[in-house]
Amino acid sequence: MASEDISQLADSLAKTQVGGGELSFKGKTLKLNTAQDGNTVGVEAAKAIAKVLEKKSDLKRCHWSDMFTGRLRSEIPPSLISLGAALITAGAQLVELDLSDNAFGPDGVRGFEGLLKSPACFTLQELRLNNCGMGSGGGKILASALSECYKKSSSIGKPLALKVFVAGRNRLENDGATALADAFRLIGSLEEVHMPQNGINHAGITALAGAFRDNTLLKVINLNDNTFTDKGGIAMAETLKALRQVEVINFGDCLVRSKGALAISAVLKEGLHKLKELNLSFCEIKRDAAMALAKSVEDKCDLEKLDLNGNNLGEEGCEQVKEILDGYRMARILGSLSDDEGDEDEEDDDDDEGDDDEEDDEEEDDEDDEELEDEEEVEEEEEEDDGDAENETNEKRNKISSHESTPVSPPKIPTDVSTFLSFPSPEKLVRMGPKRSTMISQQIDVLDTEKVVKTFLQISSVYREDRDVKSAVEETIDGLMKKAFENQVFQADIFITSLLVCMGLLKSEEKIKPMVHLNGPLLTLNYMVQQNYFPKSLAPILVAFISKPNRVLENNNHARHTLLQTLHKL
Repeated sequence: MASEDISQLADSLAKTQVGGGELSFKGKTLKLNTAQDGNTVGVEAAKAIAKVLEKKSDLKRCHWSDMFTGRLRSEIPPSLISLGAALITAGAQLVELDLSDNAFGPDGVRGFEGLLKSPACFTLQELRLNNCGMGSGGGKILASALSECYKKSSSIGKPLALKVFVAGRNRLENDGATALADAFRLIGSLEEVHMPQNGINHAGITALAGAFRDNTLLKVINLNDNTFTDKGGIAMAETLKALRQVEVINFGDCLVRSKGALAISAVLKEGLHKLKELNLSFCEIKRDAAMALAKSVEDKCDLEKLDLNGNNLGEEGCEQVKEILDGYRMARILGSLSDDEGDEDEEDDDDDEGDDDEEDDEEEDDEDDEELEDEEEVEEEEEEDDGDAENETNEKRNKISSHESTPVSPPKIPTDVSTFLSFPSPEKLVRMGPKRSTMISQQIDVLDTEKVVKTFLQISSVYREDRDVKSAVEETIDGLMKKAFENQVFQADIFITSLLVCMGLLKSEEKIKPMVHLNGPLLTLNYMVQQNYFPKSLAPILVAFISKPNRVLENNNHARHTLLQTLHKL
């Protein structure tokens, strides 16, 4: 069946002209191997298609999104190499290349970098690579290929004039974004840049801002769901001063904060006269800064939408912003403010805290590891000390039982449940042995939702990539949560709500001290949501709150985006 499908497609391509200069796999649900659904082009199929494409010099647009459904990542690079080589042989001059929604990772970028460096892409105007899992490594490879394409094309007097660049949901992070910024600066012809949800914080944002300054034709800047903080917001505002053609600015979910918003409002007062849409939702902007933004758009005749939802305006602030815009007869442009977070008058200065947090962004994972190592060192010292924590626990029990003394040097015995839950650590969980899952799940009453939440966080807090620790955490979580979710009386929605509160992602009327380090809980959640016992109906709730700007989440961007990618697939 597979060979017949491949042959049929090859014959069809050979006998027809490429319609309108396009070859699209999007929505075709071609079955070119044994996969049951979706476009799924295998290595042999790609070679057969490539053989025919070698004669299609008129090909201009390759709509190749979602064409490797169900394929191993190792199959994708050779397939892309075959297709790219065919286009080079044909002498095609591409205008658009779309490889979105193909989870090929950094190796996949290697698969088409040869095509990007070739004359076939000297004419490229649109490059779409949304949701490809490139990572920072793939971003660097891509940046290098684009730079080489520009240099080679310039040497023959026809420099690459890329207009549209799309690479959302790729976990490019700072390194990938900075590398691409260098390429963008070189190219200088961009009109649209879409890079949402990439785990980029202020260092990468500042690099992109510098590159955008050299792309004076920019009309659309979409960096939604990255982490500017006021540093990145101010850097981007400086760049906006130099841009005259901008029509759409999407900095929603970017934690621009009040200082960044004020900097942007100052630019709006003086320029950006062609602006049609400004999104600064969920950015921790307070009332005064929001009012400044509202006042700054007075003369923006083309402005169609101003989104300030999910900030910290408070009821009075929301009304004042509406009144300002109504005074300009521009009330229609204001989006909903239904998710406003309220006017927070904390004793601490958010902006000052933010500066400290940003500087620690890239070091947070290391600090997590160091903290775990410190805990292990303490445990080792405790084990070497005759009066270790376990002995103290045993001593207390013995006193209760009227025993007179505790052995000075007890043998290493498995840690019991109470000892682990009192002071969780990776070593203690591993030391509990293979029955840890049963021991903990039997001791926890799953009808006590708060207790289940607390136990989940205690277990997940010791998560590490170490094989033994990771396995111990996953086994224990399986035992606890399978028992909970399969109990018909267990309130799963209340569990998720309470969990979000304890993680500091949802506000509560009660004063609950949220966790500081979320790396373990997020990665444990990433494991749990993929299990059969987890109700998939809860996934949208997690997406909604984990996608929101949050200071602690920003310090755990890798774990956050890993979980979000998993949730979006459910």
